[in-house]
Amino acid sequence: MTVIGLIGGTGLAHPDGGWLPLGDARTPYGPATGSILGASRWPGLLYLDRHGSGGERLLPHEVNYRANLWLLREHGAERVLAIYAVGGIAAELPVGGLVLPHQLIDYTWGRAHTFAGRAGGEGAAHVDFAEPFDAGLRQALRRAGAAAGVDIHDGGVYGCTQGPRLETAAEVDRMANDGCTLVGMTAMPEAALARELALPFAAICLVVNPAAGRGPPGTPTAADVHQVVAAARRPLIRLLTAAIPLLREGVT
Repeated sequence: MTVIGLIGGTGLAHPDGGWLPLGDARTPYGPATGSILGASRWPGLLYLDRHGSGGERLLPHEVNYRANLWLLREHGAERVLAIYAVGGIAAELPVGGLVLPHQLIDYTWGRAHTFAGRAGGEGAAHVDFAEPFDAGLRQALRRAGAAAGVDIHDGGVYGCTQGPRLETAAEVDRMANDGCTLVGMTAMPEAALARELALPFAAICLVVNPAAGRGPPGTPTAADVHQVVAAARRPLIRLLTAAIPLLREGVT
């Protein structure tokens, strides 16, 4: 049985089911953002909260991405799914929609972004990253969405910004000109580190607000985002419930 790692994002927690920590969060790269969790109801599924499981939530640039990916692998994860809350740049990606991106552009800086070299020593840094999201995992998620009756937009380009501030309208215009259809702050270096560890990786994005300049004036409030996340939780759980058995059995 293939072991699946699931990384949760802002307000997008694990499926229900009596989760318990499987060990401490210490790694050679410092502490991960929390312990790996497991639940008997979800055999073969490991869960990690990207932003921390305690009261203090880590900002995107504060997340120890290396420790998180390393810890998942050490607990046996062989494939990784990551959930992201994002802003929608393209008009066809409405608030509340789920998206499976196929590409990304990295606009971040200063993050510990590799296991290789003097910074880590895990191996070669020049990994093939032409296709950052695993095609087999994306196909399995599409199949699961169809089986569960969950609408998913197939394809998108995730633009990853540094944060923690939101983008300007001009920055979003530039990203759109670059080809981005989504904007978030946490897919990098997460996706690249998974590739360095030879962990097939795919993203499930929830559009929680229009990107700057792409919707009504004003910044979305935390309450607005919470409302979108709460409404999306049920279809997201249906998607995961259908996808996890396929992925555990190696089906793509």
